[in-house]
Amino acid sequence: MFKVKKKLYIYAALILMISLLTGCASGGSAETTNTSSSAASSNESSNESGTSGSATDDQARVVKHAMGETTIKGTPQKIVTLFQGANDVVVALGVKPTGVVESWVQQPVYEYLRADLDGVTQVGQESQPNLEEINKLKPDLIIATKIRHEEIYEQLSQIAPTVVTETLFDWKETVKTTGEAMNMVKQSDKLLSDWDARVADFKAKMGDLLPIEATITNFRADQVRIFYMGYAGKILNELGFTRPAGHDADTWGVELTSKENIPDMNADMIFNFNSGTETDAIQKNYDDWTSSPLWKNLDAVKNNQLIQVDEVAWNMAGGYTSANMMLDDLYKQFNLN
Repeated sequence: MFKVKKKLYIYAALILMISLLTGCASGGSAETTNTSSSAASSNESSNESGTSGSATDDQARVVKHAMGETTIKGTPQKIVTLFQGANDVVVALGVKPTGVVESWVQQPVYEYLRADLDGVTQVGQESQPNLEEINKLKPDLIIATKIRHEEIYEQLSQIAPTVVTETLFDWKETVKTTGEAMNMVKQSDKLLSDWDARVADFKAKMGDLLPIEATITNFRADQVRIFYMGYAGKILNELGFTRPAGHDADTWGVELTSKENIPDMNADMIFNFNSGTETDAIQKNYDDWTSSPLWKNLDAVKNNQLIQVDEVAWNMAGGYTSANMMLDDLYKQFNLN
């Protein structure tokens, strides 16, 4: 009797142990399955947005920028850009923005961006964005610049998370800030490394020709300018060009008030672009200044080193692709291709 009961207890204990072990195995398998499913979902999201290795859609991150810090969740899909450099950089990252501001010339957008921005909604001018139109688009990211949009930053931030660059023409800052905000840091880093490689190649091919002293001039209908450290000035400096004495101020440049200032333009090379829509008035002003004996005595003019360049690539666009267009011009100018 006791032996039978003892055997029954043993059998019951064995059955209980087997049940517990089976339950544990089932629980482990379910956990593994859920984890794999989550990883697959994360990878699909990453692949769709082109941001492999970046934050997933359910992750939030804090982006530091010129106006403070902004929390952005996942990968923004509807992006509004409020200055020309941002228009350029978002396209360079392989994304079509939802809304853009109108270009300064070649309206509604610069010719080199037209195919990529076809059908994109216009949201006003860079200096005066249309907040109502921006709000209608229901963006999940706005990219602005402090020099233009500091006063409306709070309003923009109420519409969508907004990041702000310090300046208009520091295109590398635009690339870095935009890449982080868009959850595309790897892609933005790649743009910068590709640029660095081109700069190194240019310098290597130029060799002993560098440094070259260069001035950037700009003729308009009613004025003449020398650019120091604006967009093109920073790029030329990075490429190994130098500025004449007196051009070392860390500012965009200076407006010349008289032909007596023409000697201030003197350099080994002059890169000039004309600006504005009043072509006849611009040409008249250009002819008036360049007919001066002081102009004809400039080193670059005497040595046939006055180079006419495109105002969009060299000044107006302020982005990554336009920087490469400017570099293309220099490769061609020095027969480096």
